[in-house]
Amino acid sequence: MAKTYREVLQRASSFLEAAGKEGYAIQFLFLERKGWSKTDWLLQMNEAISAADETQIAADMRALMENQPPQYLLGYADFYGRTFFVNQDTLIPRPETEELVELCLKENSSEKNLQVVDIGTGTGAIAITLKAEADSWQLFASDISEGALSVAKKNSQALHTAIDFRKGSVLEPFAEETFDLIISNPPYISQAEWDLMDESVRTYEPKSALFAAADGLAIYQMIAQQAPEKLKAGGKIYLEIGFQQGQAVKEIFEKNFPAAQITVKKDLTGLDRFVVIHT
Repeated sequence: MAKTYREVLQRASSFLEAAGKEGYAIQFLFLERKGWSKTDWLLQMNEAISAADETQIAADMRALMENQPPQYLLGYADFYGRTFFVNQDTLIPRPETEELVELCLKENSSEKNLQVVDIGTGTGAIAITLKAEADSWQLFASDISEGALSVAKKNSQALHTAIDFRKGSVLEPFAEETFDLIISNPPYISQAEWDLMDESVRTYEPKSALFAAADGLAIYQMIAQQAPEKLKAGGKIYLEIGFQQGQAVKEIFEKNFPAAQITVKKDLTGLDRFVVIHT
């Protein structure tokens, strides 16, 4: 008797879970590769599986057992309602970073023609989303990785957004520019946290985009040192942070912006996740 899609995927999911992996990942991959909605799945899950689909599922299973992230296998990830190319030169965009973008947009929704810079742009998700949602803003973005910038430029072109990308560290590539808003999801994981990281992240995502010296605080220190010369009067800074870094990051910016209003904000799970500096 022919095996159905449901039988094959249930068996694959159970195998993953028994190995301590995310069981739903194989169905997520399957539906994405087929372009099937949940409704399509319900209508066709009891049909006989094709040999080609079974072969693809087996290949994806091997990759998932090696902790390869589904987004790298697909070559794309969703962020703020848009699809972004991803590869191992870039971090996979996270839901927390969508919250950072939402916070920035909400607090500046009435502002036009702002000059905004995204530090450590990676896939370009932050800069591209801000430009797509606030077209009058002029967006700049920096990254030290040539590979990441290549991906970001590809995403910018695919999503029809004009971004001025620069290669370099933090704000150093912007000798002439000043900004109304600085936004960043920088590397903020310390070496001490290495063992706590998910194995797929440790193995496949770019370490230069994850780890920072000085207990994960080095890039915040650099932003705090460089921002006073680059931020216009009344400007704002939006930062994503590690959930235990709120007070430390706040203190870093208090030294360089003693008159600013500095707030640590929580994400939807209730963890400290963002620092906002209003000068």
